[in-house]
Amino acid sequence: MSGRHGNLGWSSGRPAVVPPATPSAFETRVSELGLTAPTYAESHELRRWCQDNRNKCYIPEWLLKTWGISVNSDVP
Repeated sequence: MSGRHGNLGWSSGRPAVVPPATPSAFETRVSELGLTAPTYAESHELRRWCQDNRNKCYIPEWLLKTWGISVNSDVP
């Protein structure tokens, strides 16, 4: 076998490097629209975005229920 493979520092005792959290696509869209949680359900533009992205992006379950949007659970 040639070379070393895998994570060679897994047992180094150093803490794992965790990348900073980034906003979800839903959070980004909400920010672009200038919405707050109490105003989500009133936004026609957000509803349209959620309908188009319901099987691709995280959308709060309570919001999907409010609008009666179903999600395809067979999507990987």
